Amino acid sequence: MRNHIDDCNLIKPSKMKFAMPFFTLENIVSEKNNLKGMFESSEWKNSVWSSTAEGKRVAHLVGDQSFWNGVEMASKASSPLLLVLCLVNEADKPQVGYIYETMDQVKETIKREFKNKKSDYSPFWTAIDDIWNAHLHSPLHAAGYYLNPCLFYSTDFYSDPEVTFGLLCCVVRMVAHQRTQLLITFQLDEYRHARGDFEEGRAIAERTNISPAQWWCTYGKHCPELQRFAIRVLSQTCDGASRYNLKKGMAEKLLMDGRNRIEQQRLNDLAFVHYNLQLQNKRYGVGNNVVGEEIDAMDDWVVEEAPQETAPENGGPGWMDSDCSGATKNVEVRCGIRAKE
Repeated sequence: MRNHIDDCNLIKPSKMKFAMPFFTLENIVSEKNNLKGMFESSEWKNSVWSSTAEGKRVAHLVGDQSFWNGVEMASKASSPLLLVLCLVNEADKPQVGYIYETMDQVKETIKREFKNKKSDYSPFWTAIDDIWNAHLHSPLHAAGYYLNPCLFYSTDFYSDPEVTFGLLCCVVRMVAHQRTQLLITFQLDEYRHARGDFEEGRAIAERTNISPAQWWCTYGKHCPELQRFAIRVLSQTCDGASRYNLKKGMAEKLLMDGRNRIEQQRLNDLAFVHYNLQLQNKRYGVGNNVVGEEIDAMDDWVVEEAPQETAPENGGPGWMDSDCSGATKNVEVRCGIRAKE
């Protein structure tokens, strides 16, 4: 094979094991002609593998145009998402201020890859929206988008109800005292209209040259309450789960139906203990030689089907419950990641 694919490894290793098949898929697409040539060569026809059932099946697959059409479609949809995964997995780099806009750009990129043909890109947009809305989106993402000066002062910044709601929700949730909340609201007006230190030439020039948190640290001193809040939001990273070995599988199993309330509470307690032990070990530098994906604390958890009415609502109160509901009940939240069709 190496004689036909220019010493390229089709299987691309990655720290993100779940992404390896998609990186490998990109390599297969890039080597399409070489792979087809290899299976048509005399070397292949004279090899032992060409007479085996597996070899014949692979050779037929590589020669099937419908296979390549599917591979290319999958690659067009997954490549932009892989770039996002690489971005958020950059260790210790706060990305909360960029992830909201980045996801919007991903959808637009997928749309362009499919030449703006709605019937082709729409299923992928729907899948992204479903997963984003149900599992990934947090008000922090919207607040980070609003407080990122690089994006906020750009010509294509768009503050829709979802962004405003996320910002308001973070203020109510993260700031305990109502007086401080009110001060932040007034100071947001200074930021919105670029008044005070925000309008100085240096502050304008540095909007795109330094990190958002550093920008606020340097130029937000005349709005101390807003400055403190913005730095807290913009200093968040997006790779906490992988960095602290927190298992995605555990969170997913918490959302499964089919348990009574007692079982669900025990499962919640198990997840709580696991996550906090991981965070504690990381804090005190305690490590182990066991690969995180080899052991799942819930592998032996038996799930039996239960009547639908006994299945509790998953988890406790939502992130945005109680504190935000009263202040935002008149805000209409738009579903889905914003992107122009």
